[in-house]
Amino acid sequence: MDTNILLESGTNELEILEFTIDNNHYGINVAKIREILLYQPVTPLPNSHPCIEGIFMPRDTMISVINLRKCLKLEENPDNKGLFIITNFNKLNTAFHVDEVIGIHRVSWEEIIKPDATISSDEAAVSTGVIKLEDKLVVILDFEKIVSDINPETGLKVSDMENYVKKDRGDTTIMIAEDSALLSKLICECLRKAGYTNLNINMNGQEAWDKLVEMKKDGSVLNKVQLIVTDIEMPLMDGHRLTKLVKDDDILKGIPVVIFSSLINDEIRRKGESLGADAQLTKPEIGNLVDTIDELIDTYANKRN
Repeated sequence: MDTNILLESGTNELEILEFTIDNNHYGINVAKIREILLYQPVTPLPNSHPCIEGIFMPRDTMISVINLRKCLKLEENPDNKGLFIITNFNKLNTAFHVDEVIGIHRVSWEEIIKPDATISSDEAAVSTGVIKLEDKLVVILDFEKIVSDINPETGLKVSDMENYVKKDRGDTTIMIAEDSALLSKLICECLRKAGYTNLNINMNGQEAWDKLVEMKKDGSVLNKVQLIVTDIEMPLMDGHRLTKLVKDDDILKGIPVVIFSSLINDEIRRKGESLGADAQLTKPEIGNLVDTIDELIDTYANKRN
């Protein structure tokens, strides 16, 4: 299956691959997928996490296989060989064992609904959203959280900031757009450790954009926001669309934008550059985030002066 479907940058659209496990319908952003393979026998690893089936080596590359049935606490089906969805995010290749692939749908982030607190708490949720496709509900899974729950070293590590020299950066306001409550909390914790205590936190790009528009109306936006840190994958408005809107605006383009996402690869980086993003970092690079913010704030301050 060809997963190299190109979208125009900044249109607020994405491609969702729909797949099934135990007759339940789930989705994954095509941008995370390298390829889809038929099931292959795997080699079990001693003392590994219960959700790890084992490893296999397509084209001499060792890849861990995660059993999504176990992760989602669904009933085992030993007769179903299924498929492997090979992903790449946070600079890591991982295979997810699923039953069947249904197809690819082009959708808008506006169509994806964030699960509410009655379903699960934000920090415990393994779903980033739900979308209705052809009269059925498709649950978009949080694959980064699934992997980091199995191996925390693959996720955002606040410990990277332990030796960082804290400075007084309280006169700088950073706007954050991140839909994951857990990641937003960790990003804020890291920035505060570095001295960035004035943070404007938003759950998606739309919320951040609405605030920028209001600040722009009263002429205070450049005094109230000195830099924007945005994820890419977010309901209502994604980070690419937010970046495009900011950089296409004659006033707001004076605010540097850092895309901080698990999705950064060569193609995504080219998209971000075409939209005017000032920097793009993968989420494990939390230490580099503070250094990048420092450099951009100094650069833009010198431009204004």
